[in-house]
Formats: sequence, structure tokens, C-alpha cells
Amino acid sequence: MKIAILSDIHGNLPALQAVAEHIETWRPDRVVVSGDIVNRGPSSAACWDFIEVRQHSVGWRAMEWRAMYGNHEGYVLAYTRPDFDLSRLTPMSYWTLRQLNARVARLADLPETLSFSVDGWEVRMRHASMLGERDGIHQHTPNEQVRQQIAPAPTVFCTGHTHKPFIRQVDNTLVVNAGSVGTPCDDDTCASYAQVVWHKGHWQAEIIRVAYDREQTNRDMQTSGFLDTEPFALIIYHEWRTAHDMVIPYWQQYLARVQASEMDEAAAVRLFLSQNGLLSS
Repeated sequence: MKIAILSDIHGNLPALQAVAEHIETWRPDRVVVSGDIVNRGPSSAACWDFIEVRQHSVGWRAMEWRAMYGNHEGYVLAYTRPDFDLSRLTPMSYWTLRQLNARVARLADLPETLSFSVDGWEVRMRHASMLGERDGIHQHTPNEQVRQQIAPAPTVFCTGHTHKPFIRQVDNTLVVNAGSVGTPCDDDTCASYAQVVWHKGHWQAEIIRVAYDREQTNRDMQTSGFLDTEPFALIIYHEWRTAHDMVIPYWQQYLARVQASEMDEAAAVRLFLSQNGLLSS
């Protein structure tokens, strides 16, 4: 049994295409897309169509493709709910909603959890953890906390969300974080996915890095309208460009001040990028 796990595509079509080509060469039995197909990137509609074709084509090159729900699918779906609080409007997510158009209704059909058994051993997939789509598991998360995040403990637990891939053993569970196809944050600009294999009575996993046409992604960022959605999109852009954490440090330093109207968001973004050597002034 061979399983490919990919996560956090975030509308990066060239990265998705390159990873899919690598996967098709490897020829796994199953391919699981562990959420965040859309949003936070320039080509959400194209990425969704790419995945959907493979999900609904029977025996796509002898591989079964399945997709799951992530927190960014949730951000886009929020706009379709009658009780949505307009004060929480995020221009980037609304831009993605408009890009997806009628496709957005199908996001609600994605499962939050996928699980199957191989020779009596459970393999379970979640976007982040059993505690929620934003509750990430990290390389150095204490075992006590991980036990709560994966409970009830399966034999293999596959996740994403953090954009930082790793493989670790927690008690009797192999925990595999596939990282990010579209926006890695571990200082490696290559797309990331995980290969999980049942071999001779044991589960094994490997993180695979795949180079792709980053110049095309950059053009997509510049020409799609994504960077015009809101000032924060520039933080997302530089996080993609550098493959280094930008969003969380920016939030830690400036989010509260922006939300309290103590600072204009555009000014906060410029200051943060300047402090990090990403703007000339």
C-alpha cells in the first residue's frame, strides 16, 4: 500500500502540477489532499478544478484521489452562511470566493477526516488535528499535547497546516506532517508532500521535495489581482517567495494594533517588511 499525502496548496497551480507529476511517476494506490486547496494564493479555481477532475475520474491512472476540508476552505465558505458577520470580511477570502464562483458550494462537501484500515491498522488524515482545523502539530510539540491532538491514537496520523514537514513517532503512532505544496515555511522553496508506505508489516514515511516553475507562480501572483486584494497579501507573497515564516511574526507584532485602529494596515505591512529587509524603505 502506497499513499501520497499533500496539503496546503493555497492556489499555487505550478507547484500542484509539479507535485502531481511526481506522484503519478511514483504511482501510489491513494492520493489524499489534506485541505487548504484554495485561498492565500492566486489560482484557487484552477487548483480546485485540477483536484476535482482527479477525484471524480474513476481510476485516474489507477490512483484514487480524495480531498479534505481545511481552515481556508472554511474561511471562503463563511461568506455563504446567512449569519455571516460582515465585520469579519476579509478581502483576500472574498476575492477567492468570487474566483471560485459556483464551485464554492462543493467545498462544503469535503470531509474533515479521512480514515481507512490496512491489515487492521488505522491510517487517519486531518488538516491540522482532531481538535480543529487550526490546531497544528509541529515537529517539537510535546508528546503529551500530541496525544490529545491525535486521540484516539491511530497507527498513522497524517496532517499539514503548519507548512513545515516532519515525521516523528509518538508512542505507537507514526505522525506525518506533509508540509505545504504551495507555500512551504521551512526555508526550502521546493514544494513538499509525503509518501507513506505499508511494507513488510511496517509503516514508513518520507518527505519529498519537488522543484517547480516559481517564475510562473510569481507571474500569477503579480497579474491575477491577488496582491491588490489587501495590504496583508504582500506578507503572504513574501512568505511564499522566501519560504520563511512571515504571517505569524507579522500578526504577533502588528495585528492587535491594526485591529485597534492604532495603525493603518498598509503602514504596518510596509514597516514589517522594511524591518525584515524586504523593502528598501
